[in-house]
Amino acid sequence: QMQLAESGGGQVQAGGSLRLSCKPSRSIQSLNKVGWSRQAPGKSRELVGTWRNSGGATYADFVRGRFTITTDIAQNTVTLQMNMLKPEDTAVYYCLANNWGGDYFGPGTPVTVSS
Repeated sequence: QMQLAESGGGQVQAGGSLRLSCKPSRSIQSLNKVGWSRQAPGKSRELVGTWRNSGGATYADFVRGRFTITTDIAQNTVTLQMNMLKPEDTAVYYCLANNWGGDYFGPGTPVTVSS
């Protein structure tokens, strides 16, 4: 089992920024990948982006150029920096981790972007 603890959600106006953080219970260096997904009201969960030890970060088209995923190995933390936020970015954001055997998700943190 693995636990993922997210923090940093909240409310912001369109055009603003928020930073989400996640601390997995296992070393990021031991994982296949870490990242973020989100689920907007009434919609299915969608992948925002992932970060791999071997290949860096990849992003969904709808956030590329606005969101950045970084990791701090010393702090064992995954960060999602969200800039130029839009109302359609409103969702619950989930930290995710894959340990080669399956995906794990955190409890989620809400992000609300007002117009």
